[in-house]
Amino acid sequence: MSAEGGTTGYIQHHLTNLAVCADSAKVDGVCTGFWSFHLDTLLVSGILGLVVFGLMAMLASKATSGVPSGAQNFVEMVVGLVDQQVRDTFHGKSALVTPLAITIFVWVFVMNAMDLIPVDFLPSALQAATGNHHLPFKFVPTTDPNLTFAMSITVFFISLVMGLKVKGFGHFMHEVFAVPFGLKLAPINLLFRIVEEIARPISLSLRLFGNMYAGEMVFILIALLGLYQLPLALPWELFHILIITLQAFVFMMLTIVYMSMAAESH
Repeated sequence: MSAEGGTTGYIQHHLTNLAVCADSAKVDGVCTGFWSFHLDTLLVSGILGLVVFGLMAMLASKATSGVPSGAQNFVEMVVGLVDQQVRDTFHGKSALVTPLAITIFVWVFVMNAMDLIPVDFLPSALQAATGNHHLPFKFVPTTDPNLTFAMSITVFFISLVMGLKVKGFGHFMHEVFAVPFGLKLAPINLLFRIVEEIARPISLSLRLFGNMYAGEMVFILIALLGLYQLPLALPWELFHILIITLQAFVFMMLTIVYMSMAAESH
């Protein structure tokens, strides 16, 4: 733990993103506002996605119908699990839903899993490599609300396009204005629909962000204990494995549910 800034400085440093922005968007030298790009979130999430899905594609190309390897067994287990959830939950017809669900589950899981690495290990290594001991860098992308909101908004637009494609423009607009109280109460129906559509991406993103941010905060507070952290770190690490898996599963399941709701007629 760096002594500079004390406990508050240590916590703030670990919760600060590496951001770039125009000078006009800076307040006291810190990037704020919409046009700030969090380079650490973009780099870590992008690299994890490329590595994991590259490995999965490589395993798929080498898949055999004979005796499979352990890695092939694991990938088939994950794909089978997600595919079964899609079959049980999604009642429409779309070739997009299963690949989307697999992508979301695996990607969110590996991003969450970065939280299992000791909080000072990767930042210290990066600072030593760059020579900048004040360089902020968050290695858990899902503790950044910008990423979770981006993912949830992407799910929202995909479900919107799916609804238009499956139902057609006329039927889709009829549902917007006539469900659930009929055309005579179209303004109220429209208001309810707007609130419902806005609430979905907000709740989807904040659920993932809130749980992962809280978990990261607990790890940081445990790290402040120095050597006394050892009795606490391992139990929380084991419990956190459940959290990161559950949050990836919940994000995937809600995505499937939203896709199913978009494809169903009312």
